[in-house]
Amino acid sequence: MTAFFCATCGAQFTPSDAPPDNCPICDDQRQYVPPSGQAWISEPDLAAAHRTEIRRDGAYDGVGMDPAFAIGQRALLVPAGDRFVLWDCIPLVDDDTAAEIERRGGLAAIAISHPHYYTGMVNWARRFDCPVYLHADDREWIMRPHDAIELWEGETRELADGLTLIRCGGHFAGGTVLHDAANDALLSGDIVQVIPDRDWVGFMYSYPNLIPLPAETVLAIARTLEPYAFDAIYGAWWERIVPHDGAAIVRRSGERYARAVRGELP
Repeated sequence: MTAFFCATCGAQFTPSDAPPDNCPICDDQRQYVPPSGQAWISEPDLAAAHRTEIRRDGAYDGVGMDPAFAIGQRALLVPAGDRFVLWDCIPLVDDDTAAEIERRGGLAAIAISHPHYYTGMVNWARRFDCPVYLHADDREWIMRPHDAIELWEGETRELADGLTLIRCGGHFAGGTVLHDAANDALLSGDIVQVIPDRDWVGFMYSYPNLIPLPAETVLAIARTLEPYAFDAIYGAWWERIVPHDGAAIVRRSGERYARAVRGELP
């Protein structure tokens, strides 16, 4: 039995004798099936072709894959007392990286912004014997159910002192960000997108297919984050960081987005 990964989005599926017939996450309009068609890779083949690495990314240590795989995101190790919360997830956990994380204290929990980064969450949870927090509004996108997954409901959930999960919606119904008060930071995944111009952020229903969100949805995201103070914003890839003025940037970016989709920009 093999827990196959989708080669396009990185989703991992319940172990089976043969690859799944399709990847529902890639069939969804927020993702895509490439012209070459659906492809799958086994855990052993993934581990043979890639390694994981830990390196500094702003105020945090990040965990990524070399070479990049599927969407190519990196995760972040967010301090939570003597241990860490793994924010977002990557497909592969190898022994050397796991040993280094354990040497530093291990994981208290895993929390993930949205289904495109669920990927190898079960392997990570099993390796560190910790829960995975996902918003209940996105339960349909869990391709590999497991007892370690804890679905939370409502608008916020406290993970540790100063660490708060916030449901923003938008990109996905359960789209979540993590507010880290100690580091004055918002960890946003794709829910609030760090873009090349670091004076602004972006919002989309589908990034690869360029499908926008309604203006009111984006303004609602900005309103949801209004009570929280944060200077930096961390996106989903290495060096995707807004270093300063993050809260004001989200506010004015939401306003600019709304004007744009209403046809009010020149």
